[in-house]
Formats: sequence, C-alpha cells, structure tokens
Amino acid sequence: MAMLAKVAAERTRPRTDEELLRVNLGFYDPLWRQSRLAAPESFNTWPLVRSLLAPSQSRLEVAPGLRPRLPLQGTCFVDASLPAVTKLRERGASAQIGTVSRLPFGDGEFDLVAALDIVEHVDDDDAALYELARVAAPSSTLLISAPLHASRWSKFDDLVGHRRRYEPEELLSKLARHGLTVTGSAVYGMQPRSSLLLDFAVWALIHRPRRAIWWYDRVILRLGALFQKKLRLTAGMMDVTQVDEVFLACRKTARP
Repeated sequence: MAMLAKVAAERTRPRTDEELLRVNLGFYDPLWRQSRLAAPESFNTWPLVRSLLAPSQSRLEVAPGLRPRLPLQGTCFVDASLPAVTKLRERGASAQIGTVSRLPFGDGEFDLVAALDIVEHVDDDDAALYELARVAAPSSTLLISAPLHASRWSKFDDLVGHRRRYEPEELLSKLARHGLTVTGSAVYGMQPRSSLLLDFAVWALIHRPRRAIWWYDRVILRLGALFQKKLRLTAGMMDVTQVDEVFLACRKTARP
C-alpha cells in the first residue's frame, strides 16, 4: 500500500513544462525515429474528417506524431518531437516544432483543429484547452480525444507520459469553460482490453524497445487499422461508463 501511495503521489506531483517534455519525448522521439508515417486515410477517423473538409479551409493538427488524422496537404502541423516534424516535412507537410500550451499562431486562425491524445499529457490542461480554443475561428470544429476514468489507470498511462484520466463531467466542464460545446462523441483508441497483453506491451517497450517498436509499426498498427471498428459518432456526449477513451467533436461557441 505504501508503494502504491508513493506512485500515486509521484504521478500527481506538479511538474514543470521542461520535466513533462523530457518524459514525453523520452518515449515518443525513439518511437517516431523508428516509425513510418501512416496516412490519415488509414484510420477510422477519416470518413468524419473527409466530411468536414472544405475549400479554402484553414486547418491545424497538434501533436500528430506520425499518425496524423488531417490531410498532409493544406494542414499546419505542430509537434514537440523533432523526428516527427522532420518526417512530416519530408512528405511535403507544413510542420514545425511547438507545444499545445504555446501555439505559434494568432487568434481565430483555423476552421478545423485536431488535438488527439494530447491534453492528458500536460500538467496545465486548461492552458492547453485555452490555446486550442484561442486559435480556432468562431463556429469552427475541434476534434479532441482523451482517456477516461481514473480507476482505469494502467502501467501504459505511466509509460506514455499521461498526467491524468478524465472523469466525464470534469472533461465536459473544462471544455465548456473554454467555449467548446460537444456536438458528437464516439468510442476511441486501440488500447488492448487484456491486462496481460497490456502488461506485456509495456514490458516490451521498456526492455526491448527497438523490437517492440518494429512490431508495433510494421504489424500491430496495420492489423489494428485493418480491423478497427467504424467510428460511430453519437450526438452530444454518449454514455461513457464503460469507455476507456472518448473521441469528441466540438464546436467553438464562445470566446475562451
């Protein structure tokens, strides 16, 4: 019990931006350095994204790594990982180094903003949500995902640098404070349901990282994309009692 309390205390201890950046890049830089860029069309988010695209639309995706959901052409990308930014640029994308808490853009610049699997990584998620809402134009669409339920915390959350899992009402309240209204939601994520499989994946990424990343990038990701379930968007906030991670389509309805 004392060990569990110590781990929980370490996880909730406030960290500086520099500390969190080191933790996150310690996992993601090696991952993206060994991985290949996956096309947005290969993910179950693509039908929704395609329906949101429009001529002369300005688009931003924050922290895509090498798994962007928005089209490479015509989208601005911001990521803290140099290997990811380098590979995005090599494919002709407009990408630059940056973080979600300090976006290098003016107010209201973008009609479509995507920030998947990112707000749970920062200590000050209100600052991150403020920035996402700030750069979004009035009535624009924001696509956000986040892990749910603190009771579902796992070794994987620690490994990838998560700071929190959200309780649903807390997440909705935070979004509302930043002028974001949830218009649709869906089950999201590819984390295995089996705790044994999850433990093995964490062990492999810690003790056999190069081989684990190779299998993830060349085999597991492809199989996961091939057999992933259709993204079924429900109007408003769905019942997330048994949902591990939620995908949210939001509308900017007020100034942050």
